[in-house]
Amino acid sequence: MAFIGIDLGTTNSLACVYQKGEMILIPNQLGKYQTPSVVSYTENGLVVGEAAKSNLILSPDQTAASFKTFMGTNKIYNLGGETYLPEELSALVIKQIVADAETFLQEPVTEAIISVPAYFNDAQRCATKLAAQLAGVHVERLINEPSAAALYYQMTYGKKDGCIMVIDFGGGTLDVSVVECFENIIEIIGIAGDNHLGGNDVDHEIAQFFCRQNGISLENLSNEERAILYKQAEKAKIMLSANEIATMVLVAQNKEYRLILTNKLMTEICNDLFQRIKKIINQAVKNCSRRPAIDNVVLVGGSGKLTALQKYLSDLFGRQVYAAPEPEKAIALGLGVYAGIKLRDEQMQDIVMTDVCPFSLGVGARHSTQDQTVYMETMIIRSSMLPCAKEKIFYTLYDGQTALNFKIYQGEQYYVENNLELGEITVSVVPDKAGNQWAKVTFMYDINGILYVSVQSCTGEIKEKEIVNEKLHLTQEELEKSKEKMTNMIENQLNLDENELIQKFVYLYQFAAPFEKSQIGFAVSNLQNAYFSGSPILRKKTYENMRELLKELEYHISQEFDFKDLLYQEDLSWDEEE
Repeated sequence: MAFIGIDLGTTNSLACVYQKGEMILIPNQLGKYQTPSVVSYTENGLVVGEAAKSNLILSPDQTAASFKTFMGTNKIYNLGGETYLPEELSALVIKQIVADAETFLQEPVTEAIISVPAYFNDAQRCATKLAAQLAGVHVERLINEPSAAALYYQMTYGKKDGCIMVIDFGGGTLDVSVVECFENIIEIIGIAGDNHLGGNDVDHEIAQFFCRQNGISLENLSNEERAILYKQAEKAKIMLSANEIATMVLVAQNKEYRLILTNKLMTEICNDLFQRIKKIINQAVKNCSRRPAIDNVVLVGGSGKLTALQKYLSDLFGRQVYAAPEPEKAIALGLGVYAGIKLRDEQMQDIVMTDVCPFSLGVGARHSTQDQTVYMETMIIRSSMLPCAKEKIFYTLYDGQTALNFKIYQGEQYYVENNLELGEITVSVVPDKAGNQWAKVTFMYDINGILYVSVQSCTGEIKEKEIVNEKLHLTQEELEKSKEKMTNMIENQLNLDENELIQKFVYLYQFAAPFEKSQIGFAVSNLQNAYFSGSPILRKKTYENMRELLKELEYHISQEFDFKDLLYQEDLSWDEEE
């Protein structure tokens, strides 16, 4: 029975296991550590990962990506005539990762720990747990992504005493945590974040700039052209992590458009995004339970590779920030460290890691009978160390009042209407003059992010409630209905060679002439159908044939015209008769 860590990312997801004193990243069926967090519908069923990612261009209307951004909302995705919530799509990703882990480990995975952005609210955290439940995996603990990264950083680089700031810039989210380390204690003292700011936004800014420079409108492009442009933006961004320049090419509306990017230009393009990052960093420091003296700034997350961002942050702090060698793997490896702690490994058992409450928690209250606006009476302030407990006494407002009703909220706004309502509890009191009757409210927030609320009236009545999102408690019928939609998932997807061949065809598609596009569509369809046929002979023959077709297409597409050959060669000079 295995216990694994899952970094459920916006763009890519990874898994890690702790074995024999080591954190071991788990490869997927293609031998890669990163599995794209993408789900696509095909004629044969739902596919996840690389096979689904290739359909972002070929079948964008039947493919879903970046759904983590909408976890805990009612956003609907339509795939193959079925509707899916973000947590259902995330469940498919988890299911695929667990299947790959079981293949690699040669044993069942019974439990996992999943990382979430530090700034995920109650609904988003509950949706993540529900996704695991739908995937058939027990998840007791969610851990904040920057906390996992800090844990890995400290374990890997000497556990030095001091204070570090971890900036986790992923595909769709930004998290900033301030972490104090002393001997064997790793304590999170402040966090801030933006669940709608990440590498995807960088891609969008690049795409918008490309369109402005070429005099075209992003909105007027077809779905296919837009998907190709975003893919080009992503590739250019990645290329600039190791090179000084990158070239983007888009064929749209029978015309070719180009743009050359540099890191200096990237700084200008992303200036507004970088300013937003600066505000989050500032807020993280403000949210600290005590004034930090930061010794080092650690940049993690796949989008942390961006050279322009590293330079911006280095200029901001007046010193070089530390960019992890493989920032996209830091969170997963941190989960591996936590797995070692949970398994009570000898090397890990003396490590103590604390976490903090990402949002303030409180109840709705009013100052007087004349005040009709309900404000937030905060019980547990954000950045409080977990676990924590607070209690307060509240009094009746009206003469003859027979009950005290407490609505429970999460958020930072003064008026409760702008915060997230989590639940409510009502207790009875004896009718009396205003202010004579009372109830004691106790909030207890545990290390797993579960809130327990107890209300005791002065008459002795006690009511207790575990405040969790109702989505976590699906009826058996609802649970079976969600799981039934997932039976359409294709368990074994394309192998490495077939998938890479498809990716090469997909890449060529943007440069192909109309008749060549048809050939590419034919090739991709053939490769997929041969795989799903289950026949090893048919798969091998199709693979060999399509590989030859790819070579021919690569040759023809790479050819440049000799413009002299385009001219009509017959002598057009006037003859003597004329």
